[in-house]
Amino acid sequence: MILLFNPRATSPRSRRYPLSILALAAVLEGREEYTIIDGNVDTEPVETITKLIGRHRVEMLGVTVMPGPQMVAAVKACTELRRRHPEVPIVWGGYFPSIYTDTALNAPYVDYAVKGQGEDTLLELLEALRGQGSLADIKGLSYKDADGKHRHNCERPMKGPDAFPVMPFHRVPADKYTQASFFGKRTAAYQASVGCPFQCSFCGISAAFGSREKLESPARTVANLRHLKEQYGIDSVVFVDMNFFLRESHARELADLLAPLNLKWWCEARIDIISSYSDETIDAIRRAGCAMIFFGAESGSDWVLQEMKKQITTAQTLDVAERIRKFGIIPEFSFVVGNPRDPEGDTAATLPFIRKIKKLNPQSEIIIYHYTPVPQREKKMYGNVDETFEFPTTPEEWATERWLNFTLRIDPATPWLPRRTRKLIDNFELVVASRWPTVLDIRVPQWCKQLLRMLSAWRYKFGVYAFPQELKWAHQFIELRKPKRESA
Repeated sequence: MILLFNPRATSPRSRRYPLSILALAAVLEGREEYTIIDGNVDTEPVETITKLIGRHRVEMLGVTVMPGPQMVAAVKACTELRRRHPEVPIVWGGYFPSIYTDTALNAPYVDYAVKGQGEDTLLELLEALRGQGSLADIKGLSYKDADGKHRHNCERPMKGPDAFPVMPFHRVPADKYTQASFFGKRTAAYQASVGCPFQCSFCGISAAFGSREKLESPARTVANLRHLKEQYGIDSVVFVDMNFFLRESHARELADLLAPLNLKWWCEARIDIISSYSDETIDAIRRAGCAMIFFGAESGSDWVLQEMKKQITTAQTLDVAERIRKFGIIPEFSFVVGNPRDPEGDTAATLPFIRKIKKLNPQSEIIIYHYTPVPQREKKMYGNVDETFEFPTTPEEWATERWLNFTLRIDPATPWLPRRTRKLIDNFELVVASRWPTVLDIRVPQWCKQLLRMLSAWRYKFGVYAFPQELKWAHQFIELRKPKRESA
């Protein structure tokens, strides 16, 4: 039996389909005996796995690992499982081992690390463990040899979703993953593409999965969503693709096919791509059910955007903010503030720029991050901070509070961001979040949101961000949802 483990990563109200595990399950379905254990549903996953090992001959424990809370849960679970069952090979896959491969292999309980797309690598690793192939021939695999030395095989070319079977959603309890949200009563997560063709230097996606994006065919996307609607009653979708829209012809075809399903949905898109679309295509996207689009605006400074290799301009961001308003789609703009070369200048340009966006389109949702580095393929991180910054070398260190906070961008304590600038960014974020409480939080009563608006109105009007103690107290009383924490 193969065990596929999704360590706990979210609170119950934020959990969603374990898509990475379901992608692996799809290639095992009908050819291997397997079980999915999801720590977001199972409160005692180690005990469940131990019982399965006691009842079956388990050939492999596959674990998907993201930095952050899931890393903490994975370290704890895998340490205990290795102590109890040293005979079971443990394989880590997902974003963390794809980026920090050597760090993952430094753990005594990680035998193999899968980089990038894992479906074919999993099947070939199974064959090798059964004596039917060589570890050295498996693309996308890293492992420890007999002497404990790390071996890294060549990368595996990425395939599109259509190259693999449909995810077996019936193998997990669907009712646990369809949550009430701003978009509907039963919101599901879905992914219709893999990879990202852009090379933004502050992002780790291309480093983990390469610089190509493969799109699922619109017909297959819609067929799968129709299945989820008819079988499990979903009425809304969060598309977790890094870039949901690329070619305009593909976007238009997908929108036209989606419209009859009457699903309300959220997705992520690039500013330059949407700005190039015709009004007719954007209107078709609206009619297809799109309620909100997440955009990486990143900075209010064009030179910072150039250094990020973002390939957009501030003028395009303002144009999209204004243009999309007439279609009734809510834009969600994300900013990465604190350029290491000139954090004060970046901040001084970006905060007034956000105010411009809010003036053009008050419905705009704003998410602000401090810049926190991730390794890049060319070994040169955004801002040239390679010589001033060192990452942990073990999963155990990544799981400590200091590095958990770094991953979640909670006061990451990066050396190039002066404390006064950090406080200015944080105070500005608090004022904006209070002046316009996120519509995504459906739990907080309207009177609470109105109170925050009243308390923050004078600060926003006059640009007074220092010492917002009254807002901090109010947020202790009003537990408003923080979208950026959930997206970390």
